[in-house]
Amino acid sequence: MTASLEREIRESVRSIKDYPKKGVDFKDLTTLWKDGSISRKVTSAIVSEWKDRGIDKVVGIEARGFIVGSPVADRLGVGFVPARKEGKLPGKRLGVTYELEYGRQGLEIHADAIAKGDKVLIVDDLLATGGTARAAASLVKKLGGTVAGFAFVTELGYLHGRRKLKGYEVTSLAKYESE
Repeated sequence: MTASLEREIRESVRSIKDYPKKGVDFKDLTTLWKDGSISRKVTSAIVSEWKDRGIDKVVGIEARGFIVGSPVADRLGVGFVPARKEGKLPGKRLGVTYELEYGRQGLEIHADAIAKGDKVLIVDDLLATGGTARAAASLVKKLGGTVAGFAFVTELGYLHGRRKLKGYEVTSLAKYESE
């Protein structure tokens, strides 16, 4: 990843104060995705980092992780698995409840989405406190998969989300060290 890509990402991401609640500085990546050139660069950078690592599946965390993860899976030539909010998947599913920086949330994956031994890359737009990513990892492991690592477009370093992902490889393309 280059410093110029990090700069482009940071310049493309809009900050929204006090969303979804007072005190939260929300990083809105929809302003990044509306630019096809930067979107392609982001996908290419993630794929470049994780290619040739034997990835079998990409798990994208709802909802923005779908936007990032699906093209990454396509370019890696592997399957894509959505990790959805509780109650959104129609089939037999496995779920977990976890703490967010602003509440509790449930996350689910279809019970047949990951085969025993699958090497899985978990992808999302942003790493904040790490709770959602850790929940996704626990689902992958419960289904018999191995978490190869995590790939994020942006990271809020000041929230120390990497601490919850200790022991895993974590990559991010742009990091915010302060609000």
